[in-house]
Amino acid sequence: MDLFTPKAPPLIGVDISSTAVKLLQLGQVGGRYRVEHYAVEPLPPNAVVEKNIVEVEAVGEAIRRALNRSGAKTKFAAAAVAGSAVITKVIPMPGDLSEDDMEAQIEVEASQYIPYPIEEVSLDFEVLGPIKDNPDMVNVLLAASRTENVDLRVAALDLGGLGTKVMDVEAFAMENAFKLIADQLSVPKDAVIAVVDVGATMTTLIVLKNQRTIYSREQVFGGKQLTDEVMRRYGLSYEEAGLAKRQGGLPESYEVEVLEPFKEAMVQQISRLLQFFFAGSEYGRVDQVVLAGGCASISGIANLVEEHLGVPCIVANPLADMSLSGRVQAQTLAQDAPALMIACGLALRSYD
Repeated sequence: MDLFTPKAPPLIGVDISSTAVKLLQLGQVGGRYRVEHYAVEPLPPNAVVEKNIVEVEAVGEAIRRALNRSGAKTKFAAAAVAGSAVITKVIPMPGDLSEDDMEAQIEVEASQYIPYPIEEVSLDFEVLGPIKDNPDMVNVLLAASRTENVDLRVAALDLGGLGTKVMDVEAFAMENAFKLIADQLSVPKDAVIAVVDVGATMTTLIVLKNQRTIYSREQVFGGKQLTDEVMRRYGLSYEEAGLAKRQGGLPESYEVEVLEPFKEAMVQQISRLLQFFFAGSEYGRVDQVVLAGGCASISGIANLVEEHLGVPCIVANPLADMSLSGRVQAQTLAQDAPALMIACGLALRSYD
């Protein structure tokens, strides 16, 4: 081992959602992860619409502000494209192909599955392992996204002062972060787990078995509906409503007239997403629900989901077992933790 070769610099995980940019950088100290740097920076309304970047400059500026506030010195990032922008397919391939041959073969295969001209697409693949009944063949996971989805993210990071080293898919980043919360679950390792990420405008369900994703689906629903209702009912601006939601200070009627109906709507959305999963798979139930995303921080939501679905439910905290560097405020971090699953999964790419 050469003591003088520097380790690869750690990557900062950057999650670009519809309302905020979330940055997280992890270190490792004594076999434990440590949160070194983190920041959440709000985005102006409509800079990102349903996870598509509309205003690259505005997103770039938010990344720059978040980077400055976090104090991180790293220059490289891992980011992700949304599941709706990605086509994934598992295809069988001969197991004895070299990597170059496999890549060439996959480009040929890919054109059958992708509804865009192949030159407009960014491709990647991962060998999952041998096929059970046919050891000469391997399953290969193909992921493809239109190059413009990737390019817009790279451009925004660039404007924010970061080079993109890794471009992942949000659902894979969630799966990557899931191993950090696996110990918090009350069910066996091979259980069927539904992770529901309820963000500002999109709700994403990923279902895992043996800690691998077996299903994912997105639908338009999120905390922005609650913000809009607060704005409408109390005559607040977008910024004021967002703050009031987090910090309180709304009239007493808020709990009963605004928050409760939103929580019920959220439970209905989760139930609907699970119905889609049951309808299209061999499964008729999940063993546990894990709530992530900004809306997971709403008090009492896990109990409500548990009551309605009859399944144990917890709020994700991927950072629960980590130590914190001196510049990270524990209280703010605890509040943001459920919304940091994707950023966390991306930051972990430094240690793959």
